[in-house]
Amino acid sequence: MEKVKRAAEWNHARDRGIDIEVDGGINPETARVSIQNGANVLVAGTSIFKTKDYAKAIRALRGE
Repeated sequence: MEKVKRAAEWNHARDRGIDIEVDGGINPETARVSIQNGANVLVAGTSIFKTKDYAKAIRALRGE
């Protein structure tokens, strides 16, 4: 998350609107940590498509 945090700080310091994406290993916990560190785009595959209830998995990623 150090790279994400540095990218978010760089983005903010220069008043940029660049998306910061985290791809891979996204689950409800890593989604929360990624967002807290400045990511605004998350790519989740396994944590959604390896479950029977896609909607439930997506709600969990959103913290609902």
